[in-house]
Amino acid sequence: MKTDKLHNDFLKAVAFVNDFTDPLPADLLLKLYAYYKIANENFDNPGSRTPLINAFKANALFQAKNLSRKDAMKKYVALVKKELRDKL
Repeated sequence: MKTDKLHNDFLKAVAFVNDFTDPLPADLLLKLYAYYKIANENFDNPGSRTPLINAFKANALFQAKNLSRKDAMKKYVALVKKELRDKL
């Protein structure tokens, strides 16, 4: 996938998820969170006020830690297409 197309597809998928109003499963949200953070090279610690949520977010990031920025974008787009395609 060409980098410009990948970046545009990623931005569209992010916008779609941000505008999505139905509840999404926590495991899906955590994967999307990790891929998004890696794709944007944002390695700050999770900022929730709830320690348990921070732990889940940190675990999701840990599981995806070996992904490159490009691979994280690809996985984000693929996950949105796979899990939310009927809602697109």
